[in-house]
Amino acid sequence: MKRSLFGRLWPNVTAVALFIGFVFPVYWMFATAFKPTGDIISEDPVWFPTDVTFEHFERATGVDHFWTYVTNSLIVTLCAVVLALVIALAGSFALARMRFKGRRGFVIGFMLAQMAPWEVMIIAMYMIVRDASMLNSLVPLTVFYMMMILPFTILTLRGFVASVPRDLEEAAMVDGCTRAQAFRKVILPLLAPGLMSTSLFGFITAWNEFPLVLVLNKETEAQTLPLWLSSFQTAFGNDWGATMAASSLFAIPILILFVFLQRRAVSGLTAGAVKG
Repeated sequence: MKRSLFGRLWPNVTAVALFIGFVFPVYWMFATAFKPTGDIISEDPVWFPTDVTFEHFERATGVDHFWTYVTNSLIVTLCAVVLALVIALAGSFALARMRFKGRRGFVIGFMLAQMAPWEVMIIAMYMIVRDASMLNSLVPLTVFYMMMILPFTILTLRGFVASVPRDLEEAAMVDGCTRAQAFRKVILPLLAPGLMSTSLFGFITAWNEFPLVLVLNKETEAQTLPLWLSSFQTAFGNDWGATMAASSLFAIPILILFVFLQRRAVSGLTAGAVKG
């Protein structure tokens, strides 16, 4: 009986401890953003803010070119995710349905590309962009971000395409559909969980990327929100309120996206990992 109780208790205790460990920093970030400066620098920590203030958010959003950073981040991130999904849909269908020489090598290549650290290639990327006279442009960022998330997207969607019975596709083609129409009308609706999970992964990856934009885009008008976030220690000194407000604003789009997509994203990640 004691062993049975312990067997039920320790997983729950572990889960609660992990939950607190992961959630508390996020809570502290948002709580600090709403605290008055006196509560932030107080030696006695204020766990729950009583006097809520928005002055830190006003200073964070009042930085020069703030909305330019927001616009650049949204453009680069959304374009990279959309391009990766379009290319990955075609690539995953080819890998899952078609038989051609070197198919296994393509899959291994995508796996290796997914494991490779992109930071070691920043110098090569800089030289390519410099020689093409495209420094301080959003186009190279979009292309490189798309390449970063493409291997994972293809490998995940490949599992979903492989799990769709061929009979459904063949039945649609017998009824008069072309292969492209069969893919659009039969296979594509069944890929919704995979599209959700890969788009969430791609959005987080592109939204948070920092080293590449730091190297390629030196002009303020061509920078994104990660650089805006990193500049707060220089801009505000020890103003932790403005720093936490900026961090909160930076995290809100990802949190909103995750709340809306979490169920489909989790099922998509697990299903894509075991199928195909």
